[in-house]
Amino acid sequence: MPDGSDAIEISLLSSMDDVAPKDWDALARAVDPTNNPFVTHAFLKAMEESGCTGAEAGWIPRHLVIRDHTGALIAAAPMFQKSHSYGEYVFDWAWADAYQHAGGDYYPKLLVAAPFSPVTGPRLLCAPDSAPGSDGKNIRTTMGALKEVAKKLKVSSLHIIFPTKHEWEIAGEQGYLLREGRQFHWLNKGPDDQPFHDFDDFLAVLSSRKRKNIRKERAQATKDGVVIKRLTGSDILPEHWDAFHSFYMDTAARKWGHPYLSHEFFHELGARLADRVLLVMAFREDLAIAGALNLFSDDALFGRNWGCLEDHPFLHFECCYYQAMDFAIERGLSRVEAGAGGHHKITRGYMPEATYSAHWIADSGFSNAVEQFLTQERREVDSERQALATRAPFKKDDNDSRDGAAPRSIEDEEGF
Repeated sequence: MPDGSDAIEISLLSSMDDVAPKDWDALARAVDPTNNPFVTHAFLKAMEESGCTGAEAGWIPRHLVIRDHTGALIAAAPMFQKSHSYGEYVFDWAWADAYQHAGGDYYPKLLVAAPFSPVTGPRLLCAPDSAPGSDGKNIRTTMGALKEVAKKLKVSSLHIIFPTKHEWEIAGEQGYLLREGRQFHWLNKGPDDQPFHDFDDFLAVLSSRKRKNIRKERAQATKDGVVIKRLTGSDILPEHWDAFHSFYMDTAARKWGHPYLSHEFFHELGARLADRVLLVMAFREDLAIAGALNLFSDDALFGRNWGCLEDHPFLHFECCYYQAMDFAIERGLSRVEAGAGGHHKITRGYMPEATYSAHWIADSGFSNAVEQFLTQERREVDSERQALATRAPFKKDDNDSRDGAAPRSIEDEEGF
């Protein structure tokens, strides 16, 4: 791995076509054996091929690669040169405004990320010592290379969003500014930390009132002849992607007005990564009326997008949360990550968990000001997570079926 003598070539790629899929994916699997889909060559290529990333989208590929003296790929990072901050889910618009009001140019900037995907996972693909518990030498070296590239390109800043906690901690040691966020995750962990056998097994750990509410919601969601289907792999047909795109566009029109993902992207995703996709579809009289898009690794399910053309009570909860939990239980996955937003997730068993980002800012004065802000923000985010955790729907103890706070703490338990 790069240590100054072995790494003879550090370069930037303008397309995923410039690196062999097997070489890129070998690094991705080495750093995360669970096969996180968001850092695979196929996912990044689907984004590129469909026009979701590229110059017109303001996501210009600048993927970092490091090769040894034999030309073998030994480190990589999915990186983009950004002319805006859309589609990142770690918001720095206020930083951009402040810097530009002070006379600086915040854009372009560099972003290490899985595009449009607020999903925690490896961002620095630099095996073999990148896993938690290692000394992190390879990550430190790669982070240093990223900063040197940022300086050479004369960008205002470099941002690594949704890295693993291990990467984040090393980034702090390397002088990056540290930021924390919050998402809601469901853990497939019952009594004695064993996975749930089925959904009823999960319901048994809830307070009586919450348990009854969820059963009512699931019954209500399908009472008008609505049929739910979970599709993955070859079961997902082109017409399913066409329907889901219409759901996605409806949500975009109602919520934020600018869809990031194109019609072509969904078909590219199906062609390249169908075996890592769970598409939950709702039908009424054979008409597709709603859907939820998830991707999954060998260990977790990641909820990404939702949309509907008809309003049915609790259908959103059924498609996005309960079906995801059913799937995770059946597949033996450890968790479901439902993304940021929506405190209503807590009463359905999704608990607040920390997310991370790391930032390097070229201007030392501006960097100092951002660092002071982040110090205070981390305290506030941590306080909010602790407060939200007290609203958990779990029983107080094995003999108490009344509604109350969970015995679980955030420290104990490590889209939509």
